[in-house]
Amino acid sequence: GKQLRDFKDAHTKNDGRLRFSKQNVVYKSSKTGKVDNIPAAELSVATWRRVCLGHGIKLATSSGHVYKYDGFRDTDYERISEFFKANYKVELTEKDMCVKGWNWGTAKFSGPLLSFDVNDSSVFEIPLASVSQCATGKNEVTLEFHQNDDSEVSLMEVRFYVPPGPADEGADPVEAFAQNVRSKADVIQATGDAVCVFKELQCLTPRGRYDILIYPAFLHLHGKTFDYKIPYTTVLRLFLLPSKDQRQMFFVISLDPPIKQGQTRYHFLILHFSKEEELKLTLNMSEEEVEKRYEGKLSKNMSGSLYEMVSRVMKALVNRKITVPGNFQGNTPGAQCITCSYKAQSGLLYPLERGFIYVHKPPVHLRFEEISSVNFARGTTTTRSFDFEVETKQGNQFTFSSIEREEYGKLFDFVNAKKLHIKNRGFKEGLVGASWYSDSDDDQHDAYLERMKAEGKIREEGDGSNDSDEETGEYDSNASESDSGSGGDGSGDEGKKKPAKKAKVVKEKRERKPRKGKKQKDTNAPKRPMSSYMLWLNSSRERIKSENPGISITEISKKAGEMWKQIGKEDKEEWDGKAEEAKKTYEKAMKEYRESGGGSSTPAKKESKKEDKKRKSGGGEKEKEQGGNDSFKSREFISSEESSSDGERKKAKKAKKAKGTPQSRDKVLHCHHGNNRMD
Repeated sequence: GKQLRDFKDAHTKNDGRLRFSKQNVVYKSSKTGKVDNIPAAELSVATWRRVCLGHGIKLATSSGHVYKYDGFRDTDYERISEFFKANYKVELTEKDMCVKGWNWGTAKFSGPLLSFDVNDSSVFEIPLASVSQCATGKNEVTLEFHQNDDSEVSLMEVRFYVPPGPADEGADPVEAFAQNVRSKADVIQATGDAVCVFKELQCLTPRGRYDILIYPAFLHLHGKTFDYKIPYTTVLRLFLLPSKDQRQMFFVISLDPPIKQGQTRYHFLILHFSKEEELKLTLNMSEEEVEKRYEGKLSKNMSGSLYEMVSRVMKALVNRKITVPGNFQGNTPGAQCITCSYKAQSGLLYPLERGFIYVHKPPVHLRFEEISSVNFARGTTTTRSFDFEVETKQGNQFTFSSIEREEYGKLFDFVNAKKLHIKNRGFKEGLVGASWYSDSDDDQHDAYLERMKAEGKIREEGDGSNDSDEETGEYDSNASESDSGSGGDGSGDEGKKKPAKKAKVVKEKRERKPRKGKKQKDTNAPKRPMSSYMLWLNSSRERIKSENPGISITEISKKAGEMWKQIGKEDKEEWDGKAEEAKKTYEKAMKEYRESGGGSSTPAKKESKKEDKKRKSGGGEKEKEQGGNDSFKSREFISSEESSSDGERKKAKKAKKAKGTPQSRDKVLHCHHGNNRMD
């Protein structure tokens, strides 16, 4: 006794599921999750007609509501007609649309629809709930419509020419037409006093502080620049979410259709509260009227936290439940959310009982029933975090990045308990908690660490050998002199060779001294220019702080780096130009500073350099005299050896290492002896 298939809501063009049962007709939108529930007893008229998307069905109820669904096939007519006769006692009648193309006809208002007919056949129908404005002119009525964000092209305006009526009639036909439209249209007009007013509430989206005026049928956001009127019929869901520090609260209102500010669409209204804010509220109604209209949900005088007052009033007027976080507990004690980033913006991800919601920029709500799979991926920027990827059945992918790896175990258990499909489940099921992530990171880090340790060990050995030569060089040279006097050729050759190495080491150490002096900063010199990134960061730091309350200094730098990557080429060229101007200014100032005598080296330094050169040359000559004729080397030879290539330095290091064992030392001495004979 069921007919269950995919169809489209003809009003919003959203895909969904339509089910015919003996008790009711139920349609559920795949995009928003909104449900149309039509009891079978209320069905009064059912019409089958040919539309642009094949065939459609139009259902009217005894309460005056009209529902239209498209996407049927021609062969569905007989089955649906028989089902309606047997269960609903309603005849499914066929009705043709007028396709003559005439633009002169009769406007008929039937419930929430405006039908334009030619010869009793409908040309088109306008759901008056889609009308956002109705303006009148001389013999003319203009209807403006809400924009459909899911369509590439939207109908924004229709004008009707209304001919003047007979002179004896007092009523203006233009005003009568407009009044019929306004009575059913989504044109909000404030009539009477507001039920209550909340002053200066902080709103994250749209950003700013707004006064919220609560009316029986809509709420009015009044700001310094923009005003928004939101009918309660457009509210889909309400969320009350505690922040991670448990000191603040987010109250989220999901809207469909969204409110508009220029070309920007806001599907969520997010109010930000502090738990410490208190309020005493008095409704602008009598006790009897409050009791009659809201049935005990509200009272005339209320007091409590500001967020509790706002959520309580909204729940009563919108008549929808407020969704709060479920049993999920993050790694931080008491936190029911996870800190992460989405599209280069830091925010909070709340795992709920039936979905995920991310606040706040941009807000995202994902229901479990529209999720096809989730995936845990390694972080792209650091190994201390991971990414959580969600793919919907429509093919859209949402990536929440920079999640601390300590949150992995809690999030994985939550997703697993909700029976969501995990793409890389097989890789993780055999691992406990966050050990998958920490183990893999440790292995990767150890490989790199071992390589760095090996390189550092080689450097330390090289530095240590140089230092030991410097300390023992004089002793070895003296020993070689005494050995050479007693006829020890091998040891004498070694002693003759070492003074050259000593000179080399001493020169390296003396070269380091002026480097330390160079590092001293000249306080009088002009400051170096900043790069384009640093210029942009200085101008954007306060904005980043305001958009991310409570963000730390390190997170500001990280967030700024992500935002800088997202900046377009044109914007970066602007900051590159500013950096280039700063560089030119610095070069000009530096030139003037040097011409005025700033930054020049003193004569005393030059003299000290000359003395160092003399010491080196004097020490070399003494060593040559001690070494004998065989070990004589000119200054040119010493300087060339001092500026030897890297390959020769490596050979020298190997020779020094060879001192560790007697055999290797003998070989080195023999080699030196052979070289001296050839010399």
